[in-house]
Amino acid sequence: MTAVKTTETAAPAGGTTPPALPPAVTGGARKRRRRGSAFDRALPYLLLAPALIAILWLIGWPVVSVFVTSFRQLNLGELVRGEIVWTGLDNYAAVLQDERFWTVSLRTVVFTVAVVVASVGMGLGIALLMRVLTPWVRIALQVSMLCAWAMPILASTTVYQWMFDQNYGILNKTLVQLGFDSFAGYSWFSSGSSTLSVVGLLIVWQAIPFLAFSLYAGLVGIPRDLYEAAGIDGASGWQTFRAVTWPEIRSLLMMVTFLSVLWDFKVFAQIWVFREGGPSGESTTLPVLQYLEGIAKSHFGVAAAISVLMMVILGLITFQYLRKLLQTEEGKI
Repeated sequence: MTAVKTTETAAPAGGTTPPALPPAVTGGARKRRRRGSAFDRALPYLLLAPALIAILWLIGWPVVSVFVTSFRQLNLGELVRGEIVWTGLDNYAAVLQDERFWTVSLRTVVFTVAVVVASVGMGLGIALLMRVLTPWVRIALQVSMLCAWAMPILASTTVYQWMFDQNYGILNKTLVQLGFDSFAGYSWFSSGSSTLSVVGLLIVWQAIPFLAFSLYAGLVGIPRDLYEAAGIDGASGWQTFRAVTWPEIRSLLMMVTFLSVLWDFKVFAQIWVFREGGPSGESTTLPVLQYLEGIAKSHFGVAAAISVLMMVILGLITFQYLRKLLQTEEGKI
């Protein structure tokens, strides 16, 4: 007698097998899931869209307006009559053929480089100093820098004007008391170089708090174990800075340097309040030249052309910064 094996399929609870879903139902569910996932992916962009549109309107539209104006003859007469006179590249030709533009551009670049180097260097030095100061001294230094940082630009400029005043300035009186009699009645604004030196000193004083706090925040984030290991290896202070500190803050230092270049390149208020670009235009920079052409002379088309050229220069600087940032380990995508 032969035994016959039989296999039985276990029935689900309830004793009945549920019917299979039709293909149309499962396909619809998959489509809904796909639509849901697509909406979820697009949701962040939809939430950012209003802010992005507002930024493009507030920033992009003025840039486009300046660019369009640079191709027009827009003096006070055309502005009053509402005339639109297209001149093509005539404004750019007039600016680029003017020797004063190249002189002012060179002066602006030299002034920017000097101020950025001084401010970033002093900011880095103060940030390194705050690492080794006692807590109370560090707090006092930080409060002092915060007070300097919070001071309005025009107020600090007025204070510097009084400090360097020819007859009543505290600087000249102090130098005379120290035995430097030649500084009695000395004018610090008799030439463009001395005027820009005083303005540069003011800008450095105003920039140091931001730079020092930013770099100090980067220094605080460096693990102390790295410094202890360098000390055990017998590294000097300079070797420790090169091997430990510099690699850790290089990207941060590059960022604050880039921001300082942008800010110092377009400084206007301090230079204008001191001597309005004088004496004899020797302290005029590109922002002051743009103001003189646009507001003082009502040559708005020429002023717009100068603005576009300034944006081109700053765009090249920005490109170089982004290229170097992407070359660093922290900036690789």
